Amino acid sequence: MKTPHIPVPSPLSLWTTVRSVGLFNVACSFAALWAFVKVSRALRWRLKTTQLRGPPRTSFIYGVLPNLIASQGTGGMYERWATEHGVAYMIPSILGQAIVVLCDPRAIAHFYARETWTYVQTPFSLALLEALIDRGLLSSHGEDHRRQRKALTPGFSNVAIRKLTSVFYDSVYKAKGAWDIAIESSKDGDVVIEVQTWMNHISLDTIGIAGFSHDFGSLDGKRSSVTEVFDTFGTNQQASALNQFFILHALAFPIITKIPTKRTNLFKQLNVTMGKISNELLIRSRREKDVNMSERDEEKSIIGLLIKSEGQDAEFHMSKEEVVAQMKVLLVAGYETTSISLTWALIELSRHPDVQTGLREELLVFGADPTYDQLKANLPYLDAVVHEILRLHPPVGEITRLAAADDVIPLSELVRTESGEMTDSISIAKGTLITIPVAAINRSSAIWGPDAKEFKPDRWLTEDGINGKAKEVQGHRHLLTFVDGPRMCLGKEFAITEFKAVLSVLVKNFVFEMRDGPDTPVEVASGLLPRPRVVGEDGIGVPLRVRRYE
Repeated sequence: MKTPHIPVPSPLSLWTTVRSVGLFNVACSFAALWAFVKVSRALRWRLKTTQLRGPPRTSFIYGVLPNLIASQGTGGMYERWATEHGVAYMIPSILGQAIVVLCDPRAIAHFYARETWTYVQTPFSLALLEALIDRGLLSSHGEDHRRQRKALTPGFSNVAIRKLTSVFYDSVYKAKGAWDIAIESSKDGDVVIEVQTWMNHISLDTIGIAGFSHDFGSLDGKRSSVTEVFDTFGTNQQASALNQFFILHALAFPIITKIPTKRTNLFKQLNVTMGKISNELLIRSRREKDVNMSERDEEKSIIGLLIKSEGQDAEFHMSKEEVVAQMKVLLVAGYETTSISLTWALIELSRHPDVQTGLREELLVFGADPTYDQLKANLPYLDAVVHEILRLHPPVGEITRLAAADDVIPLSELVRTESGEMTDSISIAKGTLITIPVAAINRSSAIWGPDAKEFKPDRWLTEDGINGKAKEVQGHRHLLTFVDGPRMCLGKEFAITEFKAVLSVLVKNFVFEMRDGPDTPVEVASGLLPRPRVVGEDGIGVPLRVRRYE
């Protein structure tokens, strides 16, 4: 039987056909198809998603997003809307979209339990994360996320962090030595120190040594490519209006993140720089592992776990690209979050000298530098101060995810829908955006009581200091700072131990004051993550007056 010949049209003949039909007609057909798909999705979303009340649109195109982006902390806005519309509500977003905001502990627990599977990173978040750190732990989903997390978990166990506590002390004592010299050289016995830069360098050198057995040397004044790029994020900020324009449009069209701007170029530069140093550290560590480490020790170090995961027979295998991406994740997380928390701690202690004095007294009575186990259990006021900072000033103020499947979210209290009906659950259609306003929940008066906005470490010291509603919030110590569920911060224990160790040494040896008095205004500036800055200072400047405690 003869096979019939089916002619394949050449590109030229296709072009001729398109021209005969008319480019305009072809374009109209594609536009009609695109519009049909968008309308179909919108109708399905409206039919499958519970329509909730919420604030009115303030911009025809952008919804309420300009208000959120321009605000000095979104927590207050989210909390006000929850008071007005209930513990679950909708806010208008760009181009007619809506975002469901959850402020209910039961709904949030349901959400976090299904993260990485039902709720995934948005296209905008993925574009930013991949520009900065490629496909690492923060951007992976489902089985990939579970596998990568399992491979790294032993490096953040209590046993591993117990061995790393000396590294935290080594870093802060380097800073102490430099501050002692500066104070000795001053005539008045005190000196103004820009503490945020020092906290950055403590954090960077610590994660370098603890994670990768590499000393970046920033506390010794060395200028490496990594420190220079990290510091640039705080000192060379884009004009506010341009930055807002970029974010607003990238939310709807993530491809915009590919457009070269000063900020996207910094993302790319940091990615390349971290990739280069990560590859160099991996090559060095592979060469040294047989000489300097036993197999048992290697498996407990972070760099050793990463090298082990490259093996084809590894239980949780990772590709070379994934290994390098994890190193970038750890560098960014280790540098940014802890340094931000330490800076806020020094600000709040400068504003509240009574708390600073109380903390110093506890540390002086205790005596020697606490061990890992003592930091965890034997210094209640230090623990209270640390967790009050984490409550009031979470490094990440909100998270937004995309529903990858239909879902029904239960609520702990009734909310009124757009049609006026009361409901104790909300239906979520695939494609819905969900926001968890972390800072708003951590500071909510409805959850934490009337003094929720106050810096009050004593709330952590009494049985009734944390009321019933706050106890319904799942997460570390009823806080959402480290989120919850499968994406709970893997380095939580590492970060808290470093925070306590560094703060204990600084407060025991120095007295801190705001340079211009306790009422000095502090605002939030745009670093890689939002950072504190004294109003009027350049970049991310936080100048404090520091003297020795004697």
